[in-house]
Amino acid sequence: MDSLRSAQEMEVAELEQLLQRKRQGVHCSRRARLKAMGRVVEAPGLRPPDASTPVPVPIVRGAANDRVARLPSGLIQDDPEPAWDTAWRPAWRWLADRAILMVELAIVALFLFTAVSLWQTNNRLNRALAQVQRSEGAALALPTPQATAVIDVVVLPGGHRYPQGRETPQPGEAGYIPAHLLPAINNYESPPAPTPAPEHARRIRVEAIDVDSAIYQGMYDWEVLKKGVAQHIGSAAPGQAGNMILAGHNDVYGEVFRDLDQLAPGDEIVVSSERQAHVYVVREMVIVEPTDVSVMAPTDFPSLTLISCYPYRVNTKRIVVFADLAG
Repeated sequence: MDSLRSAQEMEVAELEQLLQRKRQGVHCSRRARLKAMGRVVEAPGLRPPDASTPVPVPIVRGAANDRVARLPSGLIQDDPEPAWDTAWRPAWRWLADRAILMVELAIVALFLFTAVSLWQTNNRLNRALAQVQRSEGAALALPTPQATAVIDVVVLPGGHRYPQGRETPQPGEAGYIPAHLLPAINNYESPPAPTPAPEHARRIRVEAIDVDSAIYQGMYDWEVLKKGVAQHIGSAAPGQAGNMILAGHNDVYGEVFRDLDQLAPGDEIVVSSERQAHVYVVREMVIVEPTDVSVMAPTDFPSLTLISCYPYRVNTKRIVVFADLAG
């Protein structure tokens, strides 16, 4: 602390003299080392500076870099920065900043281009598949026979994420079964497939939202839902008393029910069988949880229920449209 206080109490001139002596000592040591190596030749009549001899220090400090600009003869000082380096440094820094900015902008542009390309590809594939579904609906293909399960699945159909491998569906996802029902499901044997009949639903047309698709049997089968609209096995046939339940995807595989939320009371839905077409009139539309299976309850009058995921590309809810047979 004494040395610190004494250094603080010293005048600026005294501190500069101490610094000058230190530099002289370094210079003398370097000179002695070079002389021993035979690289210094003493001029006659001249004496090298002595580190013990105080030398007045005229100092001129520059405004830009605060460096010593002029020192006594015999001292070694750092070379000042070249003028060209000082002049060009701002220019190089400006160019480097602009180059980094251009690289960042290029990365952002590439990301946006990739996202737009994926979106356009997805829409193009959905349009192509929708055309295939429309042509199949116009051809009135017969439904594929499916087995009727005794124990119903406890969630509404839908979802755009394909079940991967042995991954267990979670509550709210298609195919989820509560743990207390798993033993019964594992021990259950499917009954024989039903025989196709002329009164089975074969085609659905909704002019208000431009839907025209074939109807397949088995709305809880992922592969069946990929084809278009699927009917819940065991639900009512077109025109007959009971609740006919149909489901379809809203954001993949043709997006057949994408615009289901645009239907309004009074819109007509035409469901055709092999024998005739039946017109249903929209009564109401609701948004429910995936576990709300009450919308699939049977009725004692001819009715139609359309089910899909909601909202678009989020699919945390289910949109349900209720319609009644006209007349």
